[in-house]
Amino acid sequence: MPPTDATHVHDLVGIGFGPSNLALAIALREGAQRTGQAVDAVFLEKQPAFGWHRGMLIEGTTMQVSFLKDLVTMRNPASAFSFVSYLKDRDRLADFINHKTMFPSRAEFHDYLEWASSRFEDQVEYGSEVVGVTPVTVDGDVEYLDVVVRQGGHSDELVTRRARNLVIAAGLEPVLPEGPVDGERVWHSEELLERASGLRDPRRLIVVGAGQSAAEVTDYLHRTFTDAEVCTVFAKYGYTPADDSPFANRIFDPGAVDHFHTAPEEVKRMLMGYHRSTNYSVVDLELIDELYRRHYQEKVAGRERLRTLNASRIVEVGGDATGVRATVEFLPTGERTVLDADALVYATGYRPSDPLTLLGEVGEYCMRQPEGGLNVERDYRITTADSMRCGLYLQGATEHTHGIGSTLLSNTAIRAGEIAESVGARLRSHDRDSYAVR
Repeated sequence: MPPTDATHVHDLVGIGFGPSNLALAIALREGAQRTGQAVDAVFLEKQPAFGWHRGMLIEGTTMQVSFLKDLVTMRNPASAFSFVSYLKDRDRLADFINHKTMFPSRAEFHDYLEWASSRFEDQVEYGSEVVGVTPVTVDGDVEYLDVVVRQGGHSDELVTRRARNLVIAAGLEPVLPEGPVDGERVWHSEELLERASGLRDPRRLIVVGAGQSAAEVTDYLHRTFTDAEVCTVFAKYGYTPADDSPFANRIFDPGAVDHFHTAPEEVKRMLMGYHRSTNYSVVDLELIDELYRRHYQEKVAGRERLRTLNASRIVEVGGDATGVRATVEFLPTGERTVLDADALVYATGYRPSDPLTLLGEVGEYCMRQPEGGLNVERDYRITTADSMRCGLYLQGATEHTHGIGSTLLSNTAIRAGEIAESVGARLRSHDRDSYAVR
């Protein structure tokens, strides 16, 4: 039914408030300052406060992208929300310049994100988990979307936020093997710092994975628990260095998104294959060298705490609250080894959350590509049936249409600006009181 005086209609509801939707909030605010057109936006975040990969804020780890690829600089270098503005506000600008680095620590960048997010507390509803989206029809057309939210962690406390446009930035979900693997002694690397703090004098720890997170977890556990054996298990013979060379990094340029979006499907697959080494299952060469140095020095000393079980895989995991037992298979021969350990960490990466899980019956209005993925326009709006008058936008689940940078920080600022402009254009094209794109 059409909105009544008691039903407030937001121009935009954002699901999730990580870096992507934070960048969008900034773009909307700066757009309003520039054009005078304010966008009524509210963001729903299930976490109780802002947080971005808190479990991997390991001391000493640095960002893998330049600080210039922050929330705004690629879109608006003069923004008051830039990393440089943050440094100035924190009275560390000169100190950072003297540091002579393009890559701040992960902890500092997280502090930057918190600094920026604190300016939007009036637009964010924390502790709000979206449980569904319902279409609201008028004369057979979907004119509004009702976003159903569970607040405060109580299943009986459901509220609704009505929207003209919806932006889904639900983030990434951890990749784990099929079957029950989570437990007190088995966890994903996203929980590393919290879970590892509960370990008491471990004798052996197992890390599964061959990417940057796996190498960082291995390094952290080896440095932190100096009496423990750390076994790292992966199917490769060794870690693969990340390709962060200047020419290869062009795949993350804003212009590359235009090229990728219009390319034939076979070209898209080719480009993804060529440049997987920029992001997937790869490790910074400096960290690889450091782990190998330790491994070799331990061999020299005759006490090997850092063990690499390469060309191997975990075939069985069991255990209880006191420990875990893992069976490791050496792939070339099929030989199996049983390892008893105090904990097993799956550093096996992430995948984008499926937006259709949240959209429910609204997903029936969404158009798909022949390969099955959602068809997403250049402005990150899902192609929908003519009867869908609302804009449905994606942040982070568009790798198949927009390229390898879709889940990374590299294009966040530009993408947020493009979505803000698209939403603004839709609002200008019709009367908000009778929101219908005819």
